[in-house]
This record gives sequence, structure tokens and C-alpha cells, in this order.
Amino acid sequence: MSLHNLKPASGSVKTAGKVIGRGQGSGKGGTATRGHKGAKSRSGYSKKIGFEGGQMPLQRRVPKFGFKNINRKDYAGVNLDVIQEYHTAGRLSDNITIDNLIEERLVGKNDLVKILGRGEINASVTITAHKFTASAKAAIEKVGGQAQTV
Repeated sequence: MSLHNLKPASGSVKTAGKVIGRGQGSGKGGTATRGHKGAKSRSGYSKKIGFEGGQMPLQRRVPKFGFKNINRKDYAGVNLDVIQEYHTAGRLSDNITIDNLIEERLVGKNDLVKILGRGEINASVTITAHKFTASAKAAIEKVGGQAQTV
């Protein structure tokens, strides 16, 4: 090693690219690559998000569509065949509450629960939920169970 082949460690020195706005002698002085006049040449210029140079912006060209009901209640559905499967596996008892369904991760802790009528149920169970479909309630009561709404 000698003085003529010393160099900094790789990655320690960053090349800054072109230095602009430091006088005419630098070759990048004067307008400092901003061009002449106009909003973009001035200090403090910032373009609005979605600005398209005066053309009607996309978010204003596209029509509004549909309706969002702010009072809508979304229910997490649990089908009868799933309840029957968990019951036969011994994961749910004869008295099924919303807390049991949360523990088994069939619904989230903040969900409203609705029991749906897909499949069949053979066990006579008492199910407590926020809502039941007519077919689910009929199927539960047909085998001697109870459907209780909260």
C-alpha cells in the first residue's frame, strides 16, 4: 500500500450529482435548471395532487357512482353445517354462545353474528346469536334445539 492507491472504503463516499444554483462559473447558475418564468421557476411552488396542467383532472372527469348507507349493519355469517362439524368434533358444547364462536375463531370479537341455514344440523343445541335466517331457525327447532336472539 502506498499513497497513490489509497481510496475511501466502498459505500462511504456518495457522489452528490450535479450541484446547481452556485453561480455562473459552475455552469449550472443563472436559472439553476428551472427555465425562464412561470410558476415552476419560482420559490415556494408546489403542485396540487392530481393537477394535470389545467386539464380537467381525472377525479373530476369520472362520474360519481352508487350509494353508501352509513347505517348499514354487517353481520358475520356462520352456517349450520359448520356448527354441526364443530359440535361433532367436540369443539362446541350443547349451549353455543357468541363467545364460544369467538373462541373458535368463527367470528371476530366485534362482529354481529348471524346464523345461516346452509347444511343440516343433527344435534339439539341452544344457539345464542344476534340474528337467524328463517331456514336456520326452522332447522334448529326441528331437531329440538333453541334459537335465542341477543
